[in-house]
Amino acid sequence: MTSIAAADIRSTVSVLCLLLLLTSFGRTEAGVPGPGSSPFAPAPASTDTLVPVFTSTPPVIDGVFDEAFWKTAPSLTGFKTFIPDFDIVPKEQTEVALAYDRENIYFAFRCYDDISQIKASVSARDKMLSDDFICINLDPFNDQQGLNAFYVNPLGIQGDSRFAAGNEDFSPDFVWYSAGKIDSIGFTVEVRLPFKSLRYRDGDPTYMGVILERYISRRSEHSSVPRLDPAKGFALLTQMTPVRYDGIEHYTLYELLPAVTATRQDVRRGTNLVRDKQEGEVSLTGKYGLTSDLILDGTLNPDFSQVESDAGQVDINLRYSLFYSEKRPFFLEGKDNYNTAASSGSYDPLIFYSRTIADPVVGTKVTGKIGGANTVAVLYALDNVLEPDRPALGRYVHTPVVRYKRSLSDDSYVGLLYTGRELEHANNRVFGFDEMVRVSDAAVLSGNGFISTAKDGPSAETMNGHTVGLDFMRDTRDLTYSASVREVSENFRADMGFLTRTNLVNIAGYLNPRIFPETDFIQKIGFEFTSSHTKDRPSGLWETGNDAAVNFFFGGNWLFRTRLNYSTEIFGGQRFQTSGIHTQIRSQISKRLFVNIVHRRIRSIFYETPEQGKSNALSASVTIDPLDNLRSDVSFTYSDFYRDAGGEKLYDYMITRLRLTYQVNQYLFFRGIGEYNDFRKSLNTEFLASFTYIPGTVIYLGYGSVYEKLRWDGAQYVDSDRFLEMRRGLFLKMSYLWRS
Repeated sequence: MTSIAAADIRSTVSVLCLLLLLTSFGRTEAGVPGPGSSPFAPAPASTDTLVPVFTSTPPVIDGVFDEAFWKTAPSLTGFKTFIPDFDIVPKEQTEVALAYDRENIYFAFRCYDDISQIKASVSARDKMLSDDFICINLDPFNDQQGLNAFYVNPLGIQGDSRFAAGNEDFSPDFVWYSAGKIDSIGFTVEVRLPFKSLRYRDGDPTYMGVILERYISRRSEHSSVPRLDPAKGFALLTQMTPVRYDGIEHYTLYELLPAVTATRQDVRRGTNLVRDKQEGEVSLTGKYGLTSDLILDGTLNPDFSQVESDAGQVDINLRYSLFYSEKRPFFLEGKDNYNTAASSGSYDPLIFYSRTIADPVVGTKVTGKIGGANTVAVLYALDNVLEPDRPALGRYVHTPVVRYKRSLSDDSYVGLLYTGRELEHANNRVFGFDEMVRVSDAAVLSGNGFISTAKDGPSAETMNGHTVGLDFMRDTRDLTYSASVREVSENFRADMGFLTRTNLVNIAGYLNPRIFPETDFIQKIGFEFTSSHTKDRPSGLWETGNDAAVNFFFGGNWLFRTRLNYSTEIFGGQRFQTSGIHTQIRSQISKRLFVNIVHRRIRSIFYETPEQGKSNALSASVTIDPLDNLRSDVSFTYSDFYRDAGGEKLYDYMITRLRLTYQVNQYLFFRGIGEYNDFRKSLNTEFLASFTYIPGTVIYLGYGSVYEKLRWDGAQYVDSDRFLEMRRGLFLKMSYLWRS
């Protein structure tokens, strides 16, 4: 072990010993009210398929179950936990009733609780996941290939996501309706899911799969009905209960989404801010349901605006480009279809990364199902080439992307993926397959293989490359383990994707045993052991990463994690040390205060020289909710580097970010952001007013500016100790979603 971590190891061991001594002390909890008179019919006898009650009178979505049909609706009880442990009966009981009509699915949740302990806030969409919530995990095709998750907190605030191929993505926004109310014995939630917002199989009856979930934040406790089997772990897709709907409407869906965007940008020239650009754009996006499970999208002059800039990241001393998540609406529907199996490792290429499509003129796509087992996702965009590159590359880039998946038994599938980037005199094409096979209730085997061709000019030689990967994972209550292998050839290119390194072979293994002490103080202790070995082919050298970590999950939603690693990295034909210690503390201290702190003290590389050194990295975030509808998020990021030769500090880099959000109601919020980059001596400020009636029907008004520590001396900008506004922008967007 390197000397840099010795003091940290001694302090970490001391903390761990103290924590182990404290495990003998329990924690008491105030009693919570039990169920009173249930608003629903008695729970049905155990059955393989649920049949909700049909109603011809739609309920008012207000969180009050005063409609007559709720009294006859079959209800589900018997929730069992799956986090932090499996198969424990929660202290707070939950009842859920199911209903439907020809156009909608309805859910009603009665959640018993001590109302002084309920955590809920009036927040923006998808920003309520630190609150208590219920979640409807719905597999609309009942094919175990993916699910839509609909989250609602006790005040009715929504979040939604799409889960497929082992990844949960919160960027999709579905059109649905919810309401929540806190009363004397807990809270209620009522939900309406329009069939128009779902993609589901043609036929009558229609079957969907469901797992209903409740989360209690103060204990970090997840429970569900049906229960998750400890022997199957977190394989939700294979543990859902089918729900049968008879006589529902199968739509020919029509949607139109016109949008107007206006921007103005000013830049400083000399002593004045002058107008640099002012433009208005009109776009139109349409959606047509070829069937209830196959959707055609088209867009002209698509609106790819973002209403919040990407949070700052340390952008010095990088070996790879920074990765940013997709936020643009056009790419969100069906986005999960492009996920590929065996692609979660450090060196696994991302074959399709939609942010490589930067400024399209036109776009179209088809996503959905053909028959019961075939998934298709076809996308095409005509993208503008950046103006400085047009003399060499031409005016436009054609970007076809084609995806096909064939579902097999359980959540297994086999798929094909093609991406192309076609310029006037250059191109890059990638084609290959991926597969995931469930080999047991708790284990999956996944793999992929892709070939690429690339040509950079009319007389350039065509370069060919490939990548292959294989991954095995088994996950149960007490133990998770995995093994993987990956090869990336020297000339493999994925210009429509995201690729960190080529010309390597990587072999990795992971072991995660867990124990569950019989005490309320420590809920779970998890140990993690990772060993990764990578051959850098240009140098012929191997680099290694060997980690050992321990995670303590405490009652009251506390986490303490420490990780020691012995690792090396090959760069420029040399082997460098990257060993060190990593520590994390995370806690929901109270209903209104959340803290997360991560510190790393490691051996490091300065890539520019290159040379060996030491580095500290710290990231900290604090969320304070002084009121139910006022939220403040503060984050701090720091990194430095000291060279070994002489101990000189080459840089320190610090970013501080503050975001204040005032949520007037579920539709309207005001947000202000300030971000100071101490290394760049720049200050970014943003203000946004947002009104969202439903996803698609929105009004955004934003203002942003950039300040730098400069002054104009009459000939040029020179350093200063005061801020000077260098750029400012004004942004307006309005759109309206019309659906038949």
